[in-house]
Amino acid sequence: MKVINLTEPMPTKIKFYQLSQWPLWALAFRPFFLAAGALAVFAMSYWFLILAGYAQWHLTMPATLWHAHEMLFGFAGVVAMGFLLTAAQTWTGVASVSGIKLFLLSMIWLAARLSFFIEIAGFEQLNLYLVSALQLVWWLAGIIILADMLIQAKSSHNYLFVVIASLLCALNVIFLSLVVLNKMSLALGVVDTAVLIMTLLVGVVAGRVVPFFTARGLNLSEQIRTPKLDKLVIVSSFFAIAWFFMSQLFFSAMSTGWIFAWLACLHGARCVLWWHKGILKVPLLWSLHVAYWALSIGLILIALSYFSPIILFKDALHLITVGTIGVMIIAMMVRVSHGHTGRALKAPAYISLAFILIALAAIVRSLLPVYLGHHLAWQLSALLWVAGFSLFLFHCAPILVNRRVDGRRG
Repeated sequence: MKVINLTEPMPTKIKFYQLSQWPLWALAFRPFFLAAGALAVFAMSYWFLILAGYAQWHLTMPATLWHAHEMLFGFAGVVAMGFLLTAAQTWTGVASVSGIKLFLLSMIWLAARLSFFIEIAGFEQLNLYLVSALQLVWWLAGIIILADMLIQAKSSHNYLFVVIASLLCALNVIFLSLVVLNKMSLALGVVDTAVLIMTLLVGVVAGRVVPFFTARGLNLSEQIRTPKLDKLVIVSSFFAIAWFFMSQLFFSAMSTGWIFAWLACLHGARCVLWWHKGILKVPLLWSLHVAYWALSIGLILIALSYFSPIILFKDALHLITVGTIGVMIIAMMVRVSHGHTGRALKAPAYISLAFILIALAAIVRSLLPVYLGHHLAWQLSALLWVAGFSLFLFHCAPILVNRRVDGRRG
């Protein structure tokens, strides 16, 4: 097992061609979080221009499916992989991917984003084949690196993350294959299933870090531990994902509202147990709690959408995609960017504004379409999202590309 040496200092002078020595390629969170922030701003800005009629869409796949793919498999996927490859080094003591290998992995991810816009006469779906191949290579490379680290350290209690990443990889390939076959409604069902996989990842990670961060951030004598509830959340989530996937692709008559209501109760119980009034004074804590509350409420709304025509499934789902995944991602990226570069876990006031803007984007997108009209609500939500992640980039981009404040590697 190759053990990392955190005390080895980074060189102070680096030639531009020495990629392996650049701080940006020291750990996966650096380029992946930077890429996620940039995609969050540019892809959502383009989506806003399409919605507002200022940009035309000429590709073979519908713009809505491109938007869904990039926000889920592009944006959320690269954050998840960046977090896991970084956290695995802490969990295991085994060196994670860095240097040239990390650079190549990042370039594959970037090439997949750009390949969507390749147009060659007579090869209408070439872009989709390229994206499929690049995404598959990127996912498999990340999964293999993660699995190798965990296996070397015999960290069996973390193997679940390899399973989750593998499921996301499989759904990504299935989604793109269905788009190529022009099975658009089935592709949407697959992407909705992938959202549920992401909520499973959020549930597992939150169960580990939210009580721990809360106890440390508030100087509590002990953290809340709910091992039985944590296991029940995981088992129930897998059951809900399988049930929903089958209902979307094979058995449309299957009712899934009840299982979402059950999941909402489980996540809601965790929200209540983890809550502490002191959280409201610490932005890096309340943002995580708000994101998790949004998961419970979003699941309740999804359950109700099966029984009431007033609540639309897609609107309810966006409370999770924007309010849970979006807020959790920006909060965790800020925290990890500070913590893994030797900085204090205290962000400037405008980062609190960024958290609020993403939370407002979730509310506007999921709860206000019935009052504002869907088209206007979508545009306002997109603008709030862009503003929030622009603030993230303004603050964290310099952190991600520069050395740790203590000069060490990482």
